[in-house]
Amino acid sequence: MSVSEKISTLWIVVMFNMAFADILSFISPGFLAQVSAGVIEGVEITPMFILLAAVLIEIAIVMIFLSRALSRKANRIANFGAVAITILFVVGGGSLKPHYIFFGSIEVLAMLYIAYLAWTWPEDRAHA
Repeated sequence: MSVSEKISTLWIVVMFNMAFADILSFISPGFLAQVSAGVIEGVEITPMFILLAAVLIEIAIVMIFLSRALSRKANRIANFGAVAITILFVVGGGSLKPHYIFFGSIEVLAMLYIAYLAWTWPEDRAHA
């Protein structure tokens, strides 16, 4: 598997963990009542809040494709930026519920490995 395929696959792992952390929240006692009230764990859920969350999630989604499509140099830059922003989003925007901590830990570990792979990505000597 090429480096770009490994990184792309790891972004898929990150996305599945993000999605299932949120999906499992729906079965947490009291969560739906908070959603109905428009305040989750003290955070007011506004249309702008949802838009910001969508933009931050989209970074991880688009990296699945970009990790395969971009050149090595552009890929490294994009992945370093995406990893930094997404880790901040996961850690800063997550919950302290056990399932969120578990999924968030997996997400952060996967993204640290993405950064490692991007950092150690060997230069293609044939195109140098």
